[in-house]
Amino acid sequence: MNGLAVLSLAALLAGVYCQFDTHQWDNRNTIVHLFEWKWDDIADECERFLAPKGYGGVQVSPVNENIVVASRPWWERYQPISYKLVTRSGNEEQFANMVRRCNAVGVRIYVDVVFNHMAADSSNPVGTGGTTADPASKSFPGVPYSSLDFHPTCSIESYGDVFQIRNCELVGLKDLDHSKEWVRDRIVDFLDHLVDLGVAGFRVDAAKHMWPGDLAVIYSRVKNLNTDFGYPPNSRPFIVQEVIDLGGEAISKDEYTGLGAVTEFRFSRELGRVFRGYNPMKWLVNWGPEWGLTQSDRALVFIDNHDNQRDGGDILTYKTSKQYKMAIAFKLAHPYGITRIMSSYDFSDKDQPPPTNDGGNTILSPKINEDGTCGNGWVCEHRWRQIYNMVGFKNAVRGTGLNDWWDNGNYQIAFCRGGSGFIAFNLESYDLNQTFQTCLSPGTYCDVISGSKIDGKCTGKKVEVGNYGWANIYIGASENDGVLAIHKDAKL
Repeated sequence: MNGLAVLSLAALLAGVYCQFDTHQWDNRNTIVHLFEWKWDDIADECERFLAPKGYGGVQVSPVNENIVVASRPWWERYQPISYKLVTRSGNEEQFANMVRRCNAVGVRIYVDVVFNHMAADSSNPVGTGGTTADPASKSFPGVPYSSLDFHPTCSIESYGDVFQIRNCELVGLKDLDHSKEWVRDRIVDFLDHLVDLGVAGFRVDAAKHMWPGDLAVIYSRVKNLNTDFGYPPNSRPFIVQEVIDLGGEAISKDEYTGLGAVTEFRFSRELGRVFRGYNPMKWLVNWGPEWGLTQSDRALVFIDNHDNQRDGGDILTYKTSKQYKMAIAFKLAHPYGITRIMSSYDFSDKDQPPPTNDGGNTILSPKINEDGTCGNGWVCEHRWRQIYNMVGFKNAVRGTGLNDWWDNGNYQIAFCRGGSGFIAFNLESYDLNQTFQTCLSPGTYCDVISGSKIDGKCTGKKVEVGNYGWANIYIGASENDGVLAIHKDAKL
C-alpha cells in the first residue's frame, strides 16, 4: 500500500472512530431488544416502564419495507424490498412519534438496519407497503436498484472463503455491491433519514458479509446525530455490527472493531456453558478478553438474541429461566461490555411470527398484567424483576471496577463492585451460607433479586451488613433464583 493510500485510510477511519458512544443518559444503561414490537407500543413502554427502571435504549426490529412471505415468519423483516419506513410495526409517522417520545424520557433508539442485501426470489414479490419488485432479475424499483447494483449471482458454499462470504448470496438474498457509488448513496440516504428522525445509532445486520473498507466509506458519510433530540454537536451514530465469530472463522471480528462495536457471540456461548453447569463458575475470575472476547468498549454483549435463542445448544433462553436469570445477573453485575437484554415472544417453532390475531398480518400488542408481566403471547424478559432490578444494580455501581472476588473452587462465586454493590451466585447442589465482605457501609439492604425496595421497605430478603462491610449471605440450592444482589441504592 502506498503512502497516499495509507493516509487516505487513516483519514477515513478517523472520521468513523467516534462511533462507539451509545449516547445513553449518564444515569442509564442497557439496551433492550423489543423484538417485533409495534412502534406505538414501544413509545408507551419507554414512558411507562423503561425510563422509570433505568434502561438506556431500545433496539428495534428493521424499520424498512420488507417482502411479505407466506405464513409471515419473523425473518421476512430481513428481506428488504425498499427503504420506505413501513412494516408490520407501523408507518413512518408512528416510527417518528416513537423516537420522539422515547428520546424525551431518556431512552435512545437503535435501528436494526439491513443493507447487505435485498429480498430473495419470491412467487409474489410485494412489500409491506405495497411496493413490487422482481428479485429474480434483481430489480427493486422502490429504491431503485437494478441488476447493475449487485454482485454476480453465486452461493456461499464455504465459510472458509472470504470472497464467497462477502460477494455471494446469503441464503439466496440478492447481494448488493457496496463498492458502487449509487449503492453507497442509497444506503447513506436511508441512514441519514433515520438520523434526521432522532435515532441514536444502528445495529448493522450481516456486517461480516460486507467488506470493511466499503462499510468505512458508508459510515463516514452518515450525518452527525440530530441535536434537536439532545445529542451534543458533532455526535456520531453508535454503530454495532453483526459479526458472528466463534473462533476458527475466515473472517474475524477484529476486522470491524476499528469501525464500530461488534456483537460478541462468544459471550453468549461461554456464559451459556458456565450456567448450564458445563464449566465451573470459578473460571469467570478473569472474564473478558482473556476468554477471547473483544475489548470491553467494542463488545455488545447478550445471553441470547433473536437468532441464537432459536438454535438450542449451549445458548440459554427464557425457557431455562433459572440459569438464564443467573447469567443475565452476572452480565449486568460485571463491568465488561455494552449490555443488551433480549425481550421475546413465546415460540415453539423456529420460524414462528410474533403474536397476531389474523394469521400473521397484524401484530398483537403486549398485554400488561397486574403483576407487571406480559400476556398475549409476549414473554417480556425485560419486565422480569430479577432482570430490571439488575439494570438498577448496574446503574448504581457505574464507574466502579470488580473487586473482592471469592469462589469455592467450583460453582459458587461472589464479588463486589467498588464500594457500591455486592453479588453472590450459587449453582451447587447444596446451600451457600457464609459470611462475606460486601464492601458496603453498615445497614440493612434489600436483595433486589428476591424482591424490590418500595417506599423504603423490602418485598424480598433483607441483608444485614455489619461493621467493616461483613454480612452473612444465604442462597439455598432449591431457591427459584441462585443469586443474591445488594447495592447502595437498595439500603433501607
